[in-house]
Amino acid sequence: MIESPVGSVSVLQLVDAIGGIDEAGRGPLAGPVVAAVVVLSPQQQIDGVRDSKKLSPLRREALFEVICRESLAWAIGSADVAEIDALNILYATMLAMQRAVEGLHEAPGHLRIDGNRAPSLPSYAGVTETLVGGDGICPAIGAASILAKVTRDREMLALDSVYPEYGFARHKGYPTAQHRAALLEYGACPAHRRSYRPVREALAVKGAIEEAGTGAAVKANDGAVM
Repeated sequence: MIESPVGSVSVLQLVDAIGGIDEAGRGPLAGPVVAAVVVLSPQQQIDGVRDSKKLSPLRREALFEVICRESLAWAIGSADVAEIDALNILYATMLAMQRAVEGLHEAPGHLRIDGNRAPSLPSYAGVTETLVGGDGICPAIGAASILAKVTRDREMLALDSVYPEYGFARHKGYPTAQHRAALLEYGACPAHRRSYRPVREALAVKGAIEEAGTGAAVKANDGAVM
């Protein structure tokens, strides 16, 4: 998935600006990992923007519209559950970041990535810099964290309407006690990341319980026949 107010091109034109990249959704047991890139002018700051984790959901939703309106450019990319399971979460995150950058029609001369790993960006010829804790330091990264978080939360709300038994609207796929209990009761749905150990373990336990129950039922039937 790529979303942007402009179309993408194969070779990005550089502009005098600073871009920030951040992701949302590396830790959850279900749903996609989402990355966003936001481009701001060198001295630009958007009021209220900071690390998305420090903002309420309502505040993030309001800032989402402001960022899209006031930034020079923005784009969103994601990697789905199948890609996460096939590649692992690190490489899937890098893929989502790459897709976000490819959604820009022009790129900033300086691109800052939250964390200590940068994606491969073959269409980008500017300067890249990783920045641990960047969502609290760099305004562009802080803005990107909000776009990524809001976009992913919206996707999890949509999944909740399809699979309401898991409570995705409440925990957004994170491994809460309620989510783990639902996995034991219902098993995994197509949105779950089967490469994640808690999902595998829950499925193994559920399978063992079901197998034990089947065995007990067979013995009971045998006893009835005798």
